[in-house]
Amino acid sequence: MLFDRYGLIPALQQNLEAAGYRRPTDIQFRAIPPILNGNDLLAIAQTGTGKTLAYAVPAIEILARTKRSQYAYSPRCVVLVPTHELAQQVHAVFEKLCASTGLLPICVIGGYEVEEQAKGIDGGVDIVVATPGRLRDLGRNQILDLHDVKYLVLDEADRMLSLGFRPDIDQLLRYIPRRRQTLFFSATISTEIKRLAYRLVVNPIRIEIAPDDPVSRNIRHSLVEVQMDDKRFFLERLVRGHAGEKIIAFVRTQVRADRVQAAMERAEVQSLVLHGGMERQAREDTLAAFAQGDVKLLITTDVAARGLDIPEVAIVVNYDMPTQPEIYVHRIGRTGRGTNRGLAVSFCAPEENKLREAIERLLGHFIPVVEVESAEYAETVDFSVAADSDWKTLLRKHNEAEAEREAKKRRAKRKK
Repeated sequence: MLFDRYGLIPALQQNLEAAGYRRPTDIQFRAIPPILNGNDLLAIAQTGTGKTLAYAVPAIEILARTKRSQYAYSPRCVVLVPTHELAQQVHAVFEKLCASTGLLPICVIGGYEVEEQAKGIDGGVDIVVATPGRLRDLGRNQILDLHDVKYLVLDEADRMLSLGFRPDIDQLLRYIPRRRQTLFFSATISTEIKRLAYRLVVNPIRIEIAPDDPVSRNIRHSLVEVQMDDKRFFLERLVRGHAGEKIIAFVRTQVRADRVQAAMERAEVQSLVLHGGMERQAREDTLAAFAQGDVKLLITTDVAARGLDIPEVAIVVNYDMPTQPEIYVHRIGRTGRGTNRGLAVSFCAPEENKLREAIERLLGHFIPVVEVESAEYAETVDFSVAADSDWKTLLRKHNEAEAEREAKKRRAKRKK
């Protein structure tokens, strides 16, 4: 099926074609019709499945066909996301798709002066893409009137909860009408997520993409058992073994990010660092440089990189194991997006084994372990560019061994 089968307004259809969108993804195919029909939606879908268009296309279609309120500064659609960077990306999608429709989207996030954003609101607004904290402030201070909101979208709701935005969301709901259409998107489902979802949605259409596996099937998982202090050597070797490929390495704290970048600098490995302690402009410049491929290694914290849609990320490295299993899902969702293949490599120190076990419980299977012989381990710690073996070879051998083990299991079953 093609997008033109939905009977969209000409401007929106042209904008989709200009952006290269012809055929809806699974989540878009299943979400767009019920949203156009006015249903609330509860969607559990992995990152990288095309969730943004799943709600943006029908929202723009409906808003463009309905009359704007007499209060031009009062938005009719609010999209809540967990981070500044994701808000900017989602806003960019709305800007492209709203061209020539007469609709006005704005982005409302921290890091900008309130007065600056208030001027943008005075110019008229239909769609607000925002982080919960800043939108709460604007609503509470009556800078932005939310009484005319007809559509509320929560994108990556699970991450908003894990970042502590529940009080902000609760307060925002006081300013938004109860009679509205609510679209709730989450990559994972838990008791807390269900509680929030069913408080917001009414008789929703429920969509679940790949419910048996919370992560994309396009991603291969592997885990390396390594001492905490040796992780920097393994990261260096991985980067050198995959020259020319984009790699994102996740660490736990801002201080850790800076230290890992310093270690890479000492090893003469070019890298970029991204975390919440950086100025907004510095973060934007870093993302632009990485997206363009100027530097192939990005070292980042979870909060800074949440929801990023950077093309052609080949490998995600869990340099530090995530403290919550759901974070693993979101981290590795930076690779293997759409139809692309990706690799997730986790460096697990002995003191992180409990975190590893929690992740494996969520996944429903063990993460395959790359067997590193003691000599290979020592060689990695003493690694030099002239070393004969590399990580591509090691991972290839690991994958071949995994395939052979699976083949043996199948042969054993047939004999029975």
